[in-house]
Amino acid sequence: MINKSIGNKIFHIINNTLLIFIALIMFLPFLHIAAKSLSQEVYVLSKEVYLLPKGFTTGAYRYILQTGQFLVSLRNSVFVTFVGTLLSMFVTAITAYPLAIKKNKISKALMSIYIFTMYFNGGIIPTYLVVKDLNLTNSLWSLILPCALIPFNLIIVKNYFSGIPITLYESARIDGASNIRILFSIFIPLSKAGISTITMFYAVGYWNNFFSAMMYITKRELIPLQLYLRQMIVDSSNITEVNVEALSLISPESVRAAIIMAATLPIVAVYPFAQKYFVKGVTLGAVKG
Repeated sequence: MINKSIGNKIFHIINNTLLIFIALIMFLPFLHIAAKSLSQEVYVLSKEVYLLPKGFTTGAYRYILQTGQFLVSLRNSVFVTFVGTLLSMFVTAITAYPLAIKKNKISKALMSIYIFTMYFNGGIIPTYLVVKDLNLTNSLWSLILPCALIPFNLIIVKNYFSGIPITLYESARIDGASNIRILFSIFIPLSKAGISTITMFYAVGYWNNFFSAMMYITKRELIPLQLYLRQMIVDSSNITEVNVEALSLISPESVRAAIIMAATLPIVAVYPFAQKYFVKGVTLGAVKG
């Protein structure tokens, strides 16, 4: 800031102020939900809770942890997110690799097909019929397989791979390395920023996905956490397995707030570990190749 002109200094001050303001707009509702989840019933019902909890209590969290459905839904979401992310990264990597190293008409045509699917798709009903005909309904795999490859993520990974010097590939082939060995020993380690970013994209997508569960899941023991959260918010009668003694000290609104926090914190806790790669991964992957 010392060596910059007055115009640049004013720009940075306005820019930083605006960014702080936007960050507060996004953070304050989250803080309000957290305060409601930790407040006693009387303060929540009287609308006295804003940004700080009143009558501090963890009753809402104890209640949801004692509720069997919450733990079942949490387990389902963890399974879908973990397995789905691993599968998606594997499929994306093995698809992007040949498209990056083979610069011919076939690879360009295949890439055009993937890009085409970003703008046009079969729609909800045809997609549902395909999943149904594959006997995937009422299965957690119905939440994983249809989302196994996202074209946008494929483009970023492919562009990353395209930025790796082709001489490394040729040298490895001369030394007798297989394509699988080259992919996992050279291309993926050299694309760590991009791989970390796309992994985060997939993980957040799987964790937050509730619409697919609405279409494909009808068994209560298979619903993921986000669909359970939606049911709690939309219809208060869905707060089942009621412990009257427990609910006498907490309000249903506090229970919903606690479920929102419990559903949000796990994926938020993962973000700091990938944050240093996040901006670098998206920007470099967008301009390479």
